[in-house]
Amino acid sequence: PDESTSCDCTLCTKKNARMVKVPESALTIDAGEEMLATYRWNTGVAQHHFCKICGIYTFHRKRADPNSYCVNVYCLDGFDLDAIPHRLADGINMSVVES
Repeated sequence: PDESTSCDCTLCTKKNARMVKVPESALTIDAGEEMLATYRWNTGVAQHHFCKICGIYTFHRKRADPNSYCVNVYCLDGFDLDAIPHRLADGINMSVVES
């Protein structure tokens, strides 16, 4: 990945994750998919996946870019956070879409 991001929307702030963006084709779940739950809100396009057992946020499909995923780097063993730049994403200004 080119960078990691943290988002300042209300959901991401509470889960305190750092994410790396990957194309849809680059994410494969090899095992445990049945242990994932999905949280959707507002438009329902974004899909936030988390473990049903421990509640840890693992990855999500973005509303702004539904052809990619953002993976929580804290779930990746051996990932070097200092190896890539970090950026704060402005999510608070796009959090809610009026109906």
